[in-house]
Amino acid sequence: MNEDKKVMSIVLEDGSIDEVEVLLTFEFTDTKKEYVIYTKNETDDNGNVTIYVASLMREVDSEPVLGSVDSEEEWTRIKSVLKELSKPVAEEEKPQQ
Repeated sequence: MNEDKKVMSIVLEDGSIDEVEVLLTFEFTDTKKEYVIYTKNETDDNGNVTIYVASLMREVDSEPVLGSVDSEEEWTRIKSVLKELSKPVAEEEKPQQ
């Protein structure tokens, strides 16, 4: 099965452009803050794919801008989302092929 990948271009401080793969975007409904999780498909010494998290700020009539995750509370909530997503899917929940 060939799935379509979502690709996003990031303009770096030096003006160069990185093409990255978007893994997930989500919003916390209580704060209305949106986040993006993406990867450059780099691996660490253990073979794990490195992922990045950024806040996503959208303004009318302009391209979205990536920002930082500012507080420990935000990180804790984001890590909870990642943990939930990394849980194995139970056999009865797996989609039929």
